[in-house]
Amino acid sequence: MEKKKNISMAVIKRLPKYHRYLRELIQNDVDRISSKELSEKIGFTASQIRQDLNNFGDFGQQGYGYNVKELFNEISNILGLTREYRTVIIGAGNIGQAIANYSYFSKIGFKFEGIFDINPKIIGLKINDIEVMDIDLLGEFLTSNQVDVGIICVPRKSAQKVCDTLIQNGIKGIWNFAPVDLQIPREANIIIENVHLSESLLTLSCLMTGIV
Repeated sequence: MEKKKNISMAVIKRLPKYHRYLRELIQNDVDRISSKELSEKIGFTASQIRQDLNNFGDFGQQGYGYNVKELFNEISNILGLTREYRTVIIGAGNIGQAIANYSYFSKIGFKFEGIFDINPKIIGLKINDIEVMDIDLLGEFLTSNQVDVGIICVPRKSAQKVCDTLIQNGIKGIWNFAPVDLQIPREANIIIENVHLSESLLTLSCLMTGIV
């Protein structure tokens, strides 16, 4: 597989959906599927599916369809799921605990190495067999352990300070659940993905008004 350059973000954001549907097809013992059949399941047009996949190489054969396992493995590779990501969670509230307890993340390679919080009532407790540590120990932990991803689940007033600590200690990726746009230095080679739950809910409410 030879990945082409300048892949649009729209295509990148569709890849996880392909991955999820292909995983379900494998679980249902489906060996082959055409772009038309995949279109009916996933909701994208057959033409869109072919265009998306053509960004990364030649998959499938006309009249023969896609080998489901092979395509799943190729998309897993494109998504970077052929390696392990050492991960920490900062904030052991409802969102942080839900992430820590979601077993699928570990199955696709995100290994939780530590959970941190400021609440003394939570520090010392175990979530999915991982002890919650004092957030004051975060910098020391990152210095002593090679960590790839930091998941921020703290209130907005604390999020930038946590972000700065992660950047200073070599984190490569940040998954941000705090309701704030974090400031990342231009020289920092950091990938950040923001998940603003309130904005998603408000988008839903807007669409329910019938505006579109």
